[in-house]
Amino acid sequence: MKKIKPLAFYLPQYHPVPENDEWWGKGFTEWTNVGKAKPLFEGHDQPIYPADLGYYDLRVPEVREQQAQMARDYGVHGFIYYHYWFGHNKQLLERVANDVLKSGKPDFPFCFCWANETWSGIWHGLSEKILVKQEYPNEEDLIAHFEYLLPFFRDERYIKVDHKPVLIIYDSNHLNDGDPFYISKFRELAKKNGFDDLYVMASNKLRDDIDFQSMGYDAKISNAFQKAWAPYVQHKDYISAYTYYKNRVKGLVGIKKKEQKKVRIQDANMVVRDIKFEEHTIPNFPCVLPNWDNTPRSGYNGIILGNNSPELFEKQVEKAMSYLEDKKDYPERFLIVKSWNEWAEGNILEPDRKYGFAYLNALKKILNKHP
Repeated sequence: MKKIKPLAFYLPQYHPVPENDEWWGKGFTEWTNVGKAKPLFEGHDQPIYPADLGYYDLRVPEVREQQAQMARDYGVHGFIYYHYWFGHNKQLLERVANDVLKSGKPDFPFCFCWANETWSGIWHGLSEKILVKQEYPNEEDLIAHFEYLLPFFRDERYIKVDHKPVLIIYDSNHLNDGDPFYISKFRELAKKNGFDDLYVMASNKLRDDIDFQSMGYDAKISNAFQKAWAPYVQHKDYISAYTYYKNRVKGLVGIKKKEQKKVRIQDANMVVRDIKFEEHTIPNFPCVLPNWDNTPRSGYNGIILGNNSPELFEKQVEKAMSYLEDKKDYPERFLIVKSWNEWAEGNILEPDRKYGFAYLNALKKILNKHP
């Protein structure tokens, strides 16, 4: 039976680019949001601080080497780099992947998740402002997109399934609506360039019971975590997503006291308890989340996974491993971790000052139980 291979999503948003300078101010990176975060209520664990790797700049090769070595030491098989191609040859944050390809370092497996969505200012209070629109303009642009990816696909480090490069699509519906033949055209180009095919996976964004096979996908990243989370959205103590609840306190006649804002918090114990990984028409790879708190980006519009801990993450990983153990028919047994370094979402495997290596140790512990 094939070995279980953890793959961790990897955010390249840790170096300045002209677009972010223009939109958010000179020198903006994801660290800008992380560093300015404030606790929104008593006991709120913000801001969070990186530990061993510090506030790194991903243009520095030594940082990328340190990340890869750390991931390898704790059982992570490879990184899933977010890839941003918006159409019309427009890319963002491609510097890291380009440097990794050109230098040949780190010697660590990787693949891409095409984050095919429009960038807006919604997480920063500018919901009406479109920063970069995701489009699928024509076949010429599609070919240019493939030709950009081709050197990566040919790299020995690029993750493949049966000699087919893995490509994850973040928003399957968006791509299908924009160009329903995009995947089939990509497959044709892959075959023309010497590959058996592509191995195309849908991300965890959408629910699992959609007919992804008819849409051209070989596999899916499980949406089980979000499905377990969803029932608590309407809980009376919480608010609906991306809005904040205003608690108006009545005072003396004609006088209004200051409104008290509340951020949405959900109990990690309940979510982890209810996670159930299920089989569907195509391989469904389990996805686990170490933690979640995106208030550094979104303030009171954010969502917090409360009462979280490395021990709860260990339970998630155990569930995922148990699910994968009997998947003898899967061409590979991937365990997806979201994420390695999405710091402004509090969604990290990298060590922070509070927990250190506890989440990485939890992953390694369960991996060692399921060789």
